This record gives sequence, structure tokens and C-alpha cells, in this order.
Amino acid sequence: MKMTIQKKEDWQEIVEKILPQLKHNIFLLKGNLGAGKTTFTQFLLKNLESEDEVSSPTYSIVNEYNTPKGKVYHFDLYRLKNIEEAYDIGIEEYLDNAFLCIIEWPEVYQDELYGLNYHEMNIINNGDTREISFE
Repeated sequence: MKMTIQKKEDWQEIVEKILPQLKHNIFLLKGNLGAGKTTFTQFLLKNLESEDEVSSPTYSIVNEYNTPKGKVYHFDLYRLKNIEEAYDIGIEEYLDNAFLCIIEWPEVYQDELYGLNYHEMNIINNGDTREISFE
């Protein structure tokens, strides 16, 4: 699925299209700095009826949110240098015990997901617009 957004409010429409298609508990978010990964996550959590304030997990590496359907863990793996650091934060335990795990900058860990089902969204920032692809 491919979509284009031009303003922040358009993220709501993206979430409304993606949410019914979520079948797996792992959601990979790819895009350059400032592409809108955390903004998308804010809209997604709001639609999952979370009352928690959503922020970027850049420094904490993982943020935890409550929803009526269960825990959502939001990762930012940008600062991790290798796969061992992902294991050190207990990523496997989070994946096993979450309603949903949203992983920004998943490249350092993606090979470990081989054989598992997950969703992937790519965001390309074209200045005034964002090109979104979702699998």
C-alpha cells in the first residue's frame, strides 16, 4: 500500500488505513531523521485509545504505553551499534510480551526477525510531502 501525506493531520488517515490491517505484533518503522516516525506513532497510539503521552524513545531506547488491548513498546534502535546491544535491553522479552512493538531504525535487529511475521512501513521525506509505503 502506498500513500502520500502533505500535512501533519494526514497521519490520522494513514493510521485509519493501516490499523485494520495490523495482524502481527511487530511493526518496523523506517525513514530518515524527521520523516515522521514518532508522529505516526503518536497518532497510532491515540487510535489504540492510549492515554499516555507519546514521545521519541531516542535516549531511553524503549518507551512503554498502555492501551486497552495491551502493552505497546516503542523502540528507537538508532544509537545501538550491534545486535548484542539489542539483546542487552531485552528486546526478545518485549517482543514476546507485547500487544505491539513499534521499532524505529530496526536495521540493527531486522535479520533476527527472519521467519517471523511483521509489518514494515517506510517513510520518505520529500520536503513538503511524505511518501508512505506499508507492507
